[in-house]
Parts: sequence; structure tokens; C-alpha cells
Amino acid sequence: MKEKLSSLADLASAFGKEPIQAENDMPDTDESLVYSTNIGRIKPKKKSYKTTASDGFALVRRETKGRKGKGVVAISGLGLDINALKELAKKLKKTCGTGGTVVNEVIEIQGDKREVIKTILEKEGFKVKFIGG
Repeated sequence: MKEKLSSLADLASAFGKEPIQAENDMPDTDESLVYSTNIGRIKPKKKSYKTTASDGFALVRRETKGRKGKGVVAISGLGLDINALKELAKKLKKTCGTGGTVVNEVIEIQGDKREVIKTILEKEGFKVKFIGG
């Protein structure tokens, strides 16, 4: 056994065993790659979002869990795409005079403004249902 072994696969074959194939958990493209010297800046691929179909009701609920006692009004079940949700959230925030965000097809508006939100959503053509407390 005078020959030099350069890898573990060579060592395994020297003992008559199949080399273990490592599972490649990483995809062929590195999505965290931002710049390459060969092609320059790499632009991330746009993700397409699927919108969940609505049952005809906008579900409005008040949540405090995970917010240190601060309440938000969560609006779900609208059946709108992400851009339309952001536009509606912008209108709701402006009318209520509070902050808010869109997270996973749910609009979250800070504070307890359920009645104001109900009137705005009904003007937009949604049927509103209060769920929870």
C-alpha cells in the first residue's frame, strides 16, 4: 500500500468498500449569492405568491398574543393579491390614524379600531364578520 490516498473515497475503495455519497442539501444555485466575478451583480428571483380564495367574508379579530399586551386588529379572508392587500392596508392605516402591516395575507392594524375598520371594509364591498373576543 505504497500509493498515496488523496481522499476518503480513495481510502474506502482501497478497503473494497463503496464510498459514501454525501447528500447534497444545497441546491445547485446559491440563493444567498449577491455578486459573482464572472457575471457581476446577481438579482434575486421574484417569488410568486398564491392568493387563498375568499369565502366571501372578511374576518376581523383582535389579537394581543405575542405583543406584550398591545392589541392589533387582524383582518383575514379577503382573497386579494399581495399588492391589493398593501393598498387596502394603506387606506385602513390612514383612516384609523395608526400603524399596521401585511403579514401572510393578513392585514394587522394597531389598536382597537374594529368599528372603523368594519365601515371601511363594507364600503369596499366586503361582508365583515367579527371573530374572537
